[in-house]
Amino acid sequence: MSDPWDLYKRAYERLERAAAPRAEAALRSGAFLRPAGAALAAALRARALSDAAVELLWSSARLPTRTEQERSLDLLQRIDGRLAALELRIARLEERLDERDAER
Repeated sequence: MSDPWDLYKRAYERLERAAAPRAEAALRSGAFLRPAGAALAAALRARALSDAAVELLWSSARLPTRTEQERSLDLLQRIDGRLAALELRIARLEERLDERDAER
C-alpha cells in the first residue's frame, strides 16, 4: 500500500504541472492586467484623497500634520546632535582649564 503523503504529493505536483501554465497565461493576459491596473490606480487615487482629507482635518483643528511632525522631529534631532557636540566641546575645554589650573 502506498504512503498517503506520497500519494498527496504526487497528485499535487501533477495538478501543479497542469494548472500552472494556464494560470500564468491568464494572469499575464490583458484581460486580467488591465482591470487589475485600473483597480490599483483607483486604490492609489482613493488613498491620496484620504490622506489629503486627513491632513485637512488635522490642520483645520490646528494640530500638526504628519509632514509638520516629521519636519519638527528632524529639527529636534539636528538640535540634539548639535547640543551633544557642544556638551563634548565644553567638557574638553573644562578639562583643559583644569589642567592649566593644576599646572599653576
